[in-house]
Amino acid sequence: MQSTAVMRISWLCLAVVGVGILGFGLVVIVAPPASDAQLYRADGLASVGLGLFGLLLTVVPFRRRERWAWWVLWFYPILWLAHLVFALPPGTDHVHQVVFIVLSLVGLLLPAREFLR
Repeated sequence: MQSTAVMRISWLCLAVVGVGILGFGLVVIVAPPASDAQLYRADGLASVGLGLFGLLLTVVPFRRRERWAWWVLWFYPILWLAHLVFALPPGTDHVHQVVFIVLSLVGLLLPAREFLR
């Protein structure tokens, strides 16, 4: 029972990160800044792909407790930590980066024992 609750919290945290990336990508595709609109649209499309990829990894193999998916999803905290450390876009507030780092770490560390057995 407790394992099920931990997994639910974990995959929901990771799904929020995936949906956030996907949502950002959609916004950039629909309403890119006037300067370099094509470049922003290309970045938005890449973000949509990354968000979908992470979301699908989360809701299918991660929820099935497949170890490889847990390892692959470590890309999330690494990505957001790099964004924070190197002050990468989007935005300059960095709050979303910290939130996504925390969510992805919670999502990956809570079930760590189960994946590392």
